[in-house]
Amino acid sequence: METRKRSLVKALVWNAIGLASMTLVGVVATGSASLGGAMALVNAALGFASYLIYERVWTRISWGLSYTGGLSHTGARAAAGGRVTARQRANV
Repeated sequence: METRKRSLVKALVWNAIGLASMTLVGVVATGSASLGGAMALVNAALGFASYLIYERVWTRISWGLSYTGGLSHTGARAAAGGRVTARQRANV
């Protein structure tokens, strides 16, 4: 399972890339650095929130995940030093 911190860092890095590209597109499209930058900031804020929510939703979906080493999902997590809840143990 992906941690919240990892999801946040991924979202921030992706957003920085998007902010740079949208600033360039905004400046080229409008001819104005301030208007293009403002458009990019609005897009970055919306994109950041959307991406973070999207990533966190997918961390709760087990479809398509495979676990190696013969450990169950909770066994792998416990072996990695992670906390395993009673709900997770029941869902194995």
